[in-house]
Amino acid sequence: MSSSVSALNASALNPSDQLASILKAAGDSLRLEILRLLARDSLGVSELSRLFGTKQSGMSHHLKVLANAELVISRREGNSIFYRRALPRSQQNHFPLLQSLFSSIDQTALSAATLAGLSVIQEERANTSREFFANNAEKFRAQQDLIASYPTYADAVVDMLDLTLWSSEKIALEIGPGEGEFIQPLSQRFGRVIALDNSASMLDKAQRFCQQQQLHNIDFMHGDTQHALAQQALADCVVINMVLHHTPSPASVIQDASSLLADDGVLLITELCHHDQQWAMQACGDVWLGFEPDDLINWAKMAKLQTGHSQYFALRNGFQIQIHQFFKTK
Repeated sequence: MSSSVSALNASALNPSDQLASILKAAGDSLRLEILRLLARDSLGVSELSRLFGTKQSGMSHHLKVLANAELVISRREGNSIFYRRALPRSQQNHFPLLQSLFSSIDQTALSAATLAGLSVIQEERANTSREFFANNAEKFRAQQDLIASYPTYADAVVDMLDLTLWSSEKIALEIGPGEGEFIQPLSQRFGRVIALDNSASMLDKAQRFCQQQQLHNIDFMHGDTQHALAQQALADCVVINMVLHHTPSPASVIQDASSLLADDGVLLITELCHHDQQWAMQACGDVWLGFEPDDLINWAKMAKLQTGHSQYFALRNGFQIQIHQFFKTK
C-alpha cells in the first residue's frame, strides 16, 4: 500500500542530513530485519511487536526512525496504521545507496521463526475474511454493489482480456470468482476455466450460476492460491477481480498468481484505488481500503511480472477502479 500518511517527509532535509538519517536507520540489526519483512507484507505496530518480541513503544520508535529516513511508508486502514517498505525512486537523493541497501538486505532470508509468525498473522486475517463470507454469502451482492457492482467494470475487464487472442487450448484461472459472473466470458474464450475460492459458500454460488448458464468447461477448486499451487493448477491467464482488498497479504497472492502462470501468461487485476471509506471494512469484509496503483505494479515487479496496459475510471459514488495487465515472460 502506498503512503498517504508519512511520519516525516525526509525529502525536506538537505542531502547531508538525509544521508545521516538513512545511515542511522540502517545501523541497527532489528531495523534491518523490519525492512526485510516489510518487503513481503504490510504490518501494523502490534503485529510487528508480536513478530519481534518487542514492546509496542519500542517498535514505534524503530518505525519512526525508519520513516524519518523514508525507508518505510505508512497508511491508515480503519483504526490501524500499517507500514510497508518504501520503494526507492530515481529522483530521490542517494538513490543508488537505497537500491544497494535494499538489495543487500534482501540477500538474507527471513528466519524460520519470523516466517512462522507472519504465517500466523496472515492466517488470522484469512480466518476473519472467510468468516465474513461464510456468514454473508447471501448478502454479498447487495453489500458489494454499495461500492462497485460487477456491471460497472465487467466490460472494461473483458476489453483488457481481449487484447490477447486466446484459443481453445488455453486455460484460465479466476481467483475469487464471487457469484461467478466473469466465469462466463472466460468460458467463451478458453478451453478450460478453473474457479478458485477459499469460501465454500461463495464457490457454491458460482457453481449454481454456471449451471444456470450451462457452462460446462469449468472446474471448481475450494482453497487459496497455495492450494492451487499444490494442485499444480497452471494457467495461461489468471484473473483477480475485486479480490485483493479482501486478502490478508495481497503481495503474496500476486506472487502465487505469477507462479500459477505459464510462460507468456497474462495476469489481469481489477481493484479499488485507495479510499477512506472505513465502513467498507464492516459492511463488505474489506481488509484493505483499496490500493495505490504503484502498490500493485511494484508487487507485480517483485513477482517477476512485466507491466502491460492499465486503465482507470471513476464511479458516481466517488470510488475509483483500476485495471492492470501483467505478463510473465520466459
